[in-house]
Amino acid sequence: MDFPIFKTKIKGLTRKFNLSDPKERGMYFKLKAAPEIKKIKNYLEKNTFVAYLLGKKNSGKGTYAKMFGEVVGEDKIDHFSIGDMIRGIDEELKDEKKKKELISFLEKNYRGWLPFEEIIKSLESRNTKALLPTELILALVKKEIAKRKKKSVFIDGFPRDLDQISYSLFFRDLIGYRDDPDIFILIDVPEAVIDERIKWRRVCPLCQTSRNLKLLPTSNIKYNENKKEFYLICDNPNCRGAVMLPKEGDSLGIKPIKERLKKDQKLIKQAFSLYGIPKVLLRNSIPLKSAKKYVDNYEITPEYVFKWDEKSKKVKIGEKPWVILDDEGVKSVSLLAPPVAVSLIKQMVKVLEL
Repeated sequence: MDFPIFKTKIKGLTRKFNLSDPKERGMYFKLKAAPEIKKIKNYLEKNTFVAYLLGKKNSGKGTYAKMFGEVVGEDKIDHFSIGDMIRGIDEELKDEKKKKELISFLEKNYRGWLPFEEIIKSLESRNTKALLPTELILALVKKEIAKRKKKSVFIDGFPRDLDQISYSLFFRDLIGYRDDPDIFILIDVPEAVIDERIKWRRVCPLCQTSRNLKLLPTSNIKYNENKKEFYLICDNPNCRGAVMLPKEGDSLGIKPIKERLKKDQKLIKQAFSLYGIPKVLLRNSIPLKSAKKYVDNYEITPEYVFKWDEKSKKVKIGEKPWVILDDEGVKSVSLLAPPVAVSLIKQMVKVLEL
């Protein structure tokens, strides 16, 4: 697969933006993609689309969908996560009334090869290692979509397996978006990026906010002199200085999900080769030698470096370019989410023929 490098750098534009600040991010998008944003906003006044987000685990699918909504109007965009839907179903099964309603809905709407009793059993005994039958997922999605107002939908988590690719070609019809254009959004992220995102991830035990000690720290960094290690304090004032912690197993990085990543890559390749459905190709990384030509420095993910100052008893924070090897072994830099979102916006204008 050849994911082209998308140029966001504009000749003569020297202004820098703090892309973590919503107000500055808004100005950044206007300068980088104002004509395209206007076209999409006009389109969304009367039209909608269905987009399938396909990328490896932790590739930023939800982030790009939410940022697209931030730019063109959150009231027009729905990020629909199949994983979140299934977890919601798990909760419904614990409530007897909701469980009866769910079973009643499936009796009327499920169509598939497995007997109905086996379908219900697969739901009740679900585990994270086994995928639910595709026909069951389709029925559950139909149930969930019916609850929502008709918006443009970014679907995250379907297709999830190779046998679901063919279903996705008719998915918009099955969920009632019969006239909508449907689009595959394929995301290319080096495994080294995913590995570092997992290894350095820190989560607040109270509000569950996720940050990254190396790539996305909070505003408050502390140092434990006994353990000789730095740690993050949650920015949420309601958490009152809670220490953010790694999740169990995060230190292993991508090792436990290697097989999942291989399957995701096969899925992306399969979708890439399909005819008859337009595709948006997003790439997270750019070869280091080409970076200056295609993007501005502030669009590149920095690596944060911490140093403990014995005299002042304070943490000194520095930045340096975060250089990783892509999957081909090429020295590369990773992009922040906004420039990838600019690429998404501009390509969406083309595939929607605006």
